This record gives sequence, C-alpha cells and structure tokens, in this order.
Amino acid sequence: MLANIRGKIIWTSNKYLVIETSGLGYKVFATTEVLESQKQNKNEVSLFLYQVVRDDTSDLYGFLSREDLDFFELLINTVSGVGPKSALGILNASPVNSLKQAIVSGDIAHLTKVSGIGKKLAEKIVLELKDKVDEDYGKSEISLRDEVETLEALKAMGYSHKEARNALQQISTKTKDSKERIREALKILGK
Repeated sequence: MLANIRGKIIWTSNKYLVIETSGLGYKVFATTEVLESQKQNKNEVSLFLYQVVRDDTSDLYGFLSREDLDFFELLINTVSGVGPKSALGILNASPVNSLKQAIVSGDIAHLTKVSGIGKKLAEKIVLELKDKVDEDYGKSEISLRDEVETLEALKAMGYSHKEARNALQQISTKTKDSKERIREALKILGK
C-alpha cells in the first residue's frame, strides 16, 4: 500500500493532480485546498496518501497534513455511507478543526453544507464520531459560530466559499475577535 508520494506536478485539474515520480505519473484525488495550493507550484510536492483498491479501480487520495489524512480515514472507516469521494467533499466544506468542533458540539447544520450530505447522514456522522474526536475541539478558543459568521461575512463581500475558507485557515487561532479575523482575512485575500 502506498503511504506517501513526492514528485513533480505535471497536471492539475479541479478534482485531482498528476504527480510524476520515477518516470511514472500518479493521479491523486485531493481537496480543493491541496489543488489550489499546488496549481501555481510546478516544483516538487510531497503528499500523504490513502489508496483505495476495488475490483474495478485503484484510486489515490492525497493530503498535505497527517491530520487531514487521519480524519479522512476516520470518516471512511467508521461511518457507513461515507466513501472516499464523500469524505473529500466533507473536508472541502471546512478545515478539519472546524469539522471536529461541529461533530463534538453536534452542529449538524455545519455538516449539511456539503453537497451529498443530508441531515440523516450528518446525524450519523455526529453520532458515530462524537466519541472518537478529541474533546479539546469542543473547547476551542474560536467558536464554530464565530468562524461561520466570519465565513459568511466574507462571502457577503463577494468572495467565494473556497477563497474565504482558505483565508480563514491562514489566520492565527489566537485571533478571537470576529472583526479582527475579517480584517486579517481581507489582508490575505488582497495579496
């Protein structure tokens, strides 16, 4: 089983990237965060991998951090009805920390923002993962409600969900005030 890949990016699409290593090109499905961060990068990249082997296919899923990979594995190995594509969709909705907060706090509405994730599946995710997610996420310095409000404010200013989410991921967790988080996000988006 493959666990990591390092190589040169030779192609990027809206769902996957192709990484060349040792003369072979590997098609690696990834979150929009990974794809956006690597579109400009034509140099070497290193990703953690998860390989799905079935009778008719063998797919690779790539992640920048071990935490993202661990959460992806937790989703697909614990919650029946959540496959690799759905798990990527869930990871596209919010950063892993926010998703864990939503699970610990039982915020089903946050999870239903993902296309293909209905209320029943979101309830199932919360029920099955609540005890498996670190309790520390329920006591985070930045509340999930504040993060959602900041995200919605940026979207109201004309930024896409993806742009706003990527900017929020770059803001320090020490910045607690919503207005300050919006200011910092605008600075990042203005670069």
